[in-house]
Amino acid sequence: MAYKVLIVDDSKLARMAVAKTLNSLRPQWERVEATNADEALALARQSSFDIALLDFNMPGRDGLSLAADLRGLQAQMPVAVISANLQHEVVSRAKEIGAHFLPKPLTEDAMRAFITEAEQRLTSAGR
Repeated sequence: MAYKVLIVDDSKLARMAVAKTLNSLRPQWERVEATNADEALALARQSSFDIALLDFNMPGRDGLSLAADLRGLQAQMPVAVISANLQHEVVSRAKEIGAHFLPKPLTEDAMRAFITEAEQRLTSAGR
């Protein structure tokens, strides 16, 4: 089944890298990009997404704040926060809000593990 994925990062290069990795693993999935949390929330209010991949460090609100907001809109949506900030506090906060933490630089193996688990969750939820 094809899913709709929201990719949020203020860096165009980072969004391209995430999209490229996702495309190599699941080319049939639809990708929608946003440059910041406000844009992502506006998109999420207009259309539903199955999975979200969020940068942690963005201007304005960070990826953890955005993850919490997205989970408020769609509680069961698999969400991953991607960051080079490996501090225990950031990783712990991601887990507390039900988001996966993926370290930068993002590897294909890490992305594969996350999307495989996300796919299983969505399938078992009947989506």
